[in-house]
Amino acid sequence: MGKIIAVCNQKGGVGKTTTAVNLSTYLALKGKKTLIIDSDPQANATSGLGLDKREQMKSIYELLIYKYNIKEVTIAGPVDNLFIIPASVALTGAEVEFVNIEHREYKMREIFSPIKQEYDFIIIDCPPSLGLLTLNILVAADSVLIPLQCEYYSLEGVSQLMETINLVKKNLNPDLEIEGVVLTMADFRTNLTEQVINEVKSFFQEKVFNTIIARTIRLSEAPGFGKPIFLYDRFSVGAMKYELLADEVISLQSGEGAS
Repeated sequence: MGKIIAVCNQKGGVGKTTTAVNLSTYLALKGKKTLIIDSDPQANATSGLGLDKREQMKSIYELLIYKYNIKEVTIAGPVDNLFIIPASVALTGAEVEFVNIEHREYKMREIFSPIKQEYDFIIIDCPPSLGLLTLNILVAADSVLIPLQCEYYSLEGVSQLMETINLVKKNLNPDLEIEGVVLTMADFRTNLTEQVINEVKSFFQEKVFNTIIARTIRLSEAPGFGKPIFLYDRFSVGAMKYELLADEVISLQSGEGAS
């Protein structure tokens, strides 16, 4: 049985899509059949994996609204074992179209629960909001991976996210868990980074991944070339860090705990 992980933080610019794209890529490279679902109307995960989001292509929107067959919208990724369900700008209207749909909070669960056994991991890149799309994802997910940047306001808004997760767990998805918190955009030349790391570890305790993603030029450049960091510069610091993060996520699934 596969695992559905929502990569979620309603605060933009925290490395959410970078984490979803590169974690998915390294899980696939380690032999884990992985599906990445782009549910952000900005479609940055889609373009970050080499697809042209300006082209007309079937996306998660067609799955949700027009009930397309999931195989019609699934595309092979740029590395073996990686598959993509792209997003499109049409998703911006999806929440309005959801309003009058019965059991609207369960649409993604209805779509993705039946295919869990086909994948080792299903990674969902959430929109940077706590709207109906994100609610749908949290209801469908087994766990939530929270990227937090190593900056002053890193914990601002996390209480709101945690409240949302707890409400979903209480009312809609009792099995939802925190996969872990991954610290991103770390700059170890500053005292602030160390302060934020300590604060986050104090707040989330053992739920913080050992791997900390440094702020690097190569990670910032890769999406502009439509490539995950492995294909852009596999020997960079960012590449090595996301490989380590993938190892931690695999160890959690196997029950070994973080390495």
